[in-house]
Amino acid sequence: MADSSSTVGELFKAKAVTDEQVNAAVEAYLKDPETRAYPIADGYVLDLAAAIAGHGWASSVVASPEISLGFKRGAVWTAIVLARAQKT
Repeated sequence: MADSSSTVGELFKAKAVTDEQVNAAVEAYLKDPETRAYPIADGYVLDLAAAIAGHGWASSVVASPEISLGFKRGAVWTAIVLARAQKT
């Protein structure tokens, strides 16, 4: 069940967040890595910059110029799904 500090993955399982919303968050981060209060779903926000910075593997992947954009998308997607969203 979703609560005030659910992970995005938990919200996804509860059908409070869609695949499209997660993908839009990934693209928002890739467009602007400083994005803070991103509305991930109705009533929930996610600090995208902190979500990726707090996930060591994802932050190192996005920082590497040798890694493909597709692989970076996957790393950002993983970090976002594992991050805790805040209820607004």
